[in-house]
Amino acid sequence: MRELIAVVLLSALSLCAERTTPAVFYVDDQKGSDLAAGTSPNAAWQTLIQVNRAEIIPGDKVLLRCGGLWRGQLRPRSGIEGKRVLYSSYGKGRKPTIQGSLSYSTKDCWRESSSGIWSTVVPTVKLHKILKELRSSEWQISYQEKAKGTFNKITEGTESFYRIKCQHTGGRSNWIQLWGPKIESVAEVLQFKVRMRSTMPFSVKGMESMLSHSPWTRAYQGHAPENTIGKEWQELTFNLQKQNGIMQSALHFSLGGIIPSGAQVDIQPLSIYEAGYTAGRPIPCDVGILIMDHGKAWGVKKWKLDQLTKPLDYWYDPAAFQLHVKMDKNPAQLYKSVELALKKHIVDENGCHDITYDGIAIRYGAAHGFGGSNTENITIRNCDISWIGGALQMMHARGFPVRYGNGIEFWNSAKNNLVENNRIWEIYDAALTNQGKGGGKNVSDHVNITYRNNTIWNAEYSFEYWNRPETAITRNVIFEHNTCIDAGCGWAHNQRPDRNGGHLMFYKNAAKTENLVVRNNIFVNSTEVITRMENDWRSGLVMHNNLLFQSEKPIMRWLIKNYYSKDDFKKYQEELKVDQNSMFAKPDFVNPDQGDYTLKPGSAGEKLATDGGCVGVR
Repeated sequence: MRELIAVVLLSALSLCAERTTPAVFYVDDQKGSDLAAGTSPNAAWQTLIQVNRAEIIPGDKVLLRCGGLWRGQLRPRSGIEGKRVLYSSYGKGRKPTIQGSLSYSTKDCWRESSSGIWSTVVPTVKLHKILKELRSSEWQISYQEKAKGTFNKITEGTESFYRIKCQHTGGRSNWIQLWGPKIESVAEVLQFKVRMRSTMPFSVKGMESMLSHSPWTRAYQGHAPENTIGKEWQELTFNLQKQNGIMQSALHFSLGGIIPSGAQVDIQPLSIYEAGYTAGRPIPCDVGILIMDHGKAWGVKKWKLDQLTKPLDYWYDPAAFQLHVKMDKNPAQLYKSVELALKKHIVDENGCHDITYDGIAIRYGAAHGFGGSNTENITIRNCDISWIGGALQMMHARGFPVRYGNGIEFWNSAKNNLVENNRIWEIYDAALTNQGKGGGKNVSDHVNITYRNNTIWNAEYSFEYWNRPETAITRNVIFEHNTCIDAGCGWAHNQRPDRNGGHLMFYKNAAKTENLVVRNNIFVNSTEVITRMENDWRSGLVMHNNLLFQSEKPIMRWLIKNYYSKDDFKKYQEELKVDQNSMFAKPDFVNPDQGDYTLKPGSAGEKLATDGGCVGVR
């Protein structure tokens, strides 16, 4: 029977490789099977793993069953001009949901580790077999930006190892990258052993295996227990948790800013094992949101165990793959649903092009909902995107944490992208954004990007834009007919280190910007301002025919220190020459408590709709 299945699978793979005619593939989380052909609802695939590894060609359609729920990450395939790949739905019911979280909704997921502190059950690792002996493996080093040093293979007696002489450690971890051999595995966990010593003390936090080419996706990631590398050899063990279904990857350390400048560091890789878990479940990466009962309550992220002082304070321990939360009782007793949003883009579209997403729900992810650099001809329409962001991006040099996460982000270069008719809410940073800073061979040109007819509420920012460096180009970015409500009023605001809710967040922009248009939108209430503009690039900005309302806070924060209040609306228009033909008035919505922000007949904004096109969504 095994041989028969193998023959069937090989035949299917062979047919896929030779296929030139586009097909429609169905995915059913309940009745599907990854061994099925996928070409009809009665022979549907079941998992995102199968969707991600399938040979999708230009013109294909991948349809998810309405009402279905899939956990994990979608890694879409590109089409070509005139033959887009479509990710959409089939059947009746609510939009199919891709969810970037783990469920910890049963009591046996938790234990009371100390009085009033509940912790996820610690996973126990069991070794299965050795995957590769590494004492004679080949490694290479990459110095980037200002980082400098040497790298040589040393032999002492019968032992061989690598020696790094670090002249300058650099400002970021990726400025010094150590790459090891390729490995191939889909095991749940890998255990990596290595010896290290150094003339100057430092600590190693983590390592990973990842693609050694774009899109640089992680296959495994893990941390070592607390350690200090000194003059004597010390053996470290890293338990690397599987991140997705990638089979082949390369071992990798990011050591910039970690190895001290002037240090001589010896590294001797020993071995890597395939392993599994015999108890508990690991949490493979940072948790950006702790979501209780689908948003009725949420956690407040902390950075040390001793900071857990109030109910729902939580801390993710990356060394133990474990989460701790302050609670009077087991969290699964107090709440029916406990979701841990993980640090991953739910849709990772790095380098993708010629794709349409239509009618899908994306939620509970701690990085971006849709995220990726260098995208082209992407359409995202009729999607629901909610409860996104909050993961740790980095610790700032000044010592405070930087968290991140946007609903839809086009990073670095983006061209001919359309975002329309979506509902977006509860976002840590921006609901919608295109931004970038180039670097190396990367450019950051943003050309022909349109955001229209979207409804946004409870995002820290409704739309964020900035672009760098000065050689970058931004041209024809249109933000129109969007309804934006209550910026900075979401789950994240009060736990941010930088509370600055605003609908239009224009951080410092250095790019040559032409025809960035903001027109026919509704902007209602924020915790800080409607618009923030940090440097003057109005020569490339057109703002008109918008409806603005703030019950208390200012309209504009201009060049960091200057504010225009609601009483200064005409002065704001006259002095800054923006928002011509716009009006300041309170709109009246049909049913805002249920997320229906349709303007009622006779509401403020109807004249703008008559004079300049429909204001708002619907």
